[in-house]
Amino acid sequence: MIVVGLTGSIGMGKSAVAGMFRSLGVPVFDADAAVHRLQGPGGRLLSAIESLFPGTTGPSGIDRAAIGRAVFGNPPALTALERIVHPAVALERRVFLRRNRSRPIVVLDIPLLFEKGGADLVDLVVVVSAPAWVQRRRVLARAGMTREKFRRILKLQTPDAIKRRRADVVIETGTTRQETRAEVVHLVTCMRAKLRR
Repeated sequence: MIVVGLTGSIGMGKSAVAGMFRSLGVPVFDADAAVHRLQGPGGRLLSAIESLFPGTTGPSGIDRAAIGRAVFGNPPALTALERIVHPAVALERRVFLRRNRSRPIVVLDIPLLFEKGGADLVDLVVVVSAPAWVQRRRVLARAGMTREKFRRILKLQTPDAIKRRRADVVIETGTTRQETRAEVVHLVTCMRAKLRR
């Protein structure tokens, strides 16, 4: 099995590239989706989060605005939240790998792959990247996003230039969707050929 680590900074098109891998029959573990499940309605992390950050959860799960106010700009609070969330996501990832152990290629879609040491867990690191102006335009078009919030998020992430240097493969998304898909198809074709040797 080849375990691919898929990462990229906010607004780089990582979710679109993950979808392209899925469309080619490659199972994808989505760390963000796992977090949403764990913190969503009835999620198993809600009680631990609520006890640490009162008033940040409710019947619909975590209140993202409230938890954001509690942890952004407060490193000790963010670390405390991560101590709840990261082990639970790691468990989900192990379950995913066990379920897909007979598959030749799997993708771990992990936004903070470099920041949290996940690059050691994979065989190949794929970084999704686009020019800074494209990233900025995409991110600022999101509902509720501000320039200040965007700046704060970027400060928590490894800069794109460093991610590109550390990558085994860079997938460009500042081009057309068809060109990006062609890069993904080429990569999957090469990996499958390597496994057949």
